[in-house]
Amino acid sequence: MGTLTIGVSIAVPEPHGSLLQQRRAGFGDAAAHGIPTHVTLLPPTEVDDAELPAVEAHLTEVAAAGRPFTMRLSGTDTFRPLSPVVYVRVVEGAEACAWLQKRVRDASGPVARELQFPYHPHVTVAHGIDDAAMDRAFEELAEYEAEWPCTGFALHEQGPDGVWRKLREFGFGGCAVVPPQAGPVDRGTLPTR
Repeated sequence: MGTLTIGVSIAVPEPHGSLLQQRRAGFGDAAAHGIPTHVTLLPPTEVDDAELPAVEAHLTEVAAAGRPFTMRLSGTDTFRPLSPVVYVRVVEGAEACAWLQKRVRDASGPVARELQFPYHPHVTVAHGIDDAAMDRAFEELAEYEAEWPCTGFALHEQGPDGVWRKLREFGFGGCAVVPPQAGPVDRGTLPTR
């Protein structure tokens, strides 16, 4: 019997996910290609491999209670100096993410845990790289915009090689997808300068 390192996240769909992953790699973040672009609901958490069925059952219940919502990203921010991270901001869907992550980590469930920092949904685009590259990420993605209907989340496992691989997806139950808000939004593009 061994242990697994798992995480739960909302994927940033294509073409947005690949674009942000490529940009992250371009800023010099060596972890970029091993981490699919996402919004975290459960950070890396070690569990006994025998607990995986209970984790999946719990996540199925959380997803069944969830409802589709619009996720919108806009601009950048940073956790510096507290943590060496530059991220794209979640400007719509943050409340739904907070609701989900709280239920995923619920004290009655198999992955109950406290967080090192208060929960703040975001999409990391630079982590632990030199300050000049962090500044570049902050500036170059400052006008980034993306929007999509969020219809579920996924369970991932981190392999011995450090790469995160999807184990299973969990779709929200009971309601139609909320369409993105109408209006002239440039979805998932970078401004031309």
